[in-house]
Amino acid sequence: MLADLTAGAVEDAEARASVRPLAEVEAAALAQRPALDVLAALAPSDRVKIIAEVKRASPSRGDLAAIPDPALQARRYEEGGASAISVLTEGRRFKGSLADLEAVKAAVALPVLRKDFIATEYQLLEARAAGADLALLIVAALEQDVLARLYSFAQQLGMAALVETHSADEVDRAVDLGAQLIGVNARDLSTFQLDRDLFGRLAGRIPEGAIKIAESAVLAPDDVAHYRRDGADVVLVGEALVTNDPVSTLRAFLEAGA
Repeated sequence: MLADLTAGAVEDAEARASVRPLAEVEAAALAQRPALDVLAALAPSDRVKIIAEVKRASPSRGDLAAIPDPALQARRYEEGGASAISVLTEGRRFKGSLADLEAVKAAVALPVLRKDFIATEYQLLEARAAGADLALLIVAALEQDVLARLYSFAQQLGMAALVETHSADEVDRAVDLGAQLIGVNARDLSTFQLDRDLFGRLAGRIPEGAIKIAESAVLAPDDVAHYRRDGADVVLVGEALVTNDPVSTLRAFLEAGA
């Protein structure tokens, strides 16, 4: 599944590149205002921080919410106390787009993450051109040399990179990279099975100084509290926020992670 999602995302990016050449996207990326300081926004504090996700659908759950106005959704997240906003831009299975990211970036003052299956420099340039402050790099989808190259390129563009892992080996690869934002996804993107305890088993491998981010399996305040007890600095939440009132849900989650 992960290989298919990544291949599809790259294919779609290549189709966009035939219409909007790399040089044009690069110029737009370099013309953007400087990216926001993601490390400061997500720095460890006395309570958990939340990355709130704009997410219409997923391969495992199907359609979740129509979200006709992603900018409005993002403003609700900001009102509810989110520290950053994730925008799923993959179009085939998650029904997102770069237009969603642009709309969100224009609507809020928070850092914005491009969440997609990124495997090329063109996709990173697209992210920065659309205003992303942060881009997702999935360790399981990339050979280490490619991961290192893309991580370095994101930094050159002024963006941070959220390096996503799902095993001890992948955490070690993220650490070897020098990643400062390391996510542990409770959902195995090869099988889409969930394991809420995975973060706790792997968090000890993430060194002091790196920001620890728990992803997936967050449906109730207890899930946030569980991740906080296991050492999460940040929790990424999607489904629970698009299927419930985002403001009250965020506030309950933040209280649980205090």
